[in-house]
Amino acid sequence: MEIVTLYILKIKKKIKKNMIKVYSMPTCPDCEAIDKLVAGNPKFQVINIGEHVRYLKEFLKLRDSRKEFDRLKKINDVCIPCFVLEDGSITFNPEEVGLHVESKGASCSLNGSGC
Repeated sequence: MEIVTLYILKIKKKIKKNMIKVYSMPTCPDCEAIDKLVAGNPKFQVINIGEHVRYLKEFLKLRDSRKEFDRLKKINDVCIPCFVLEDGSITFNPEEVGLHVESKGASCSLNGSGC
């Protein structure tokens, strides 16, 4: 019984590693569109950074330590939705993870220029 449990735990860890993490918030228009596209897709793990402070801290640690965010931070962008790929690389482009989203023109940037 113990061996089976260990095996199942290893499988779960492997599955989580093969997911694309999506950092988002439901109040962000671009995130809302992404969340709808990935709902029910086991390839994606949606992390709502507004749901719990631990998720926000996880995202802020990533945002404050990775150079991929620098360009967006300079224009006061919140940097969501953010996609962390299986290999640890980061993108903000939904098409790079196989998603196509049509922009509605709404904004979640601090300066009003877009998400």
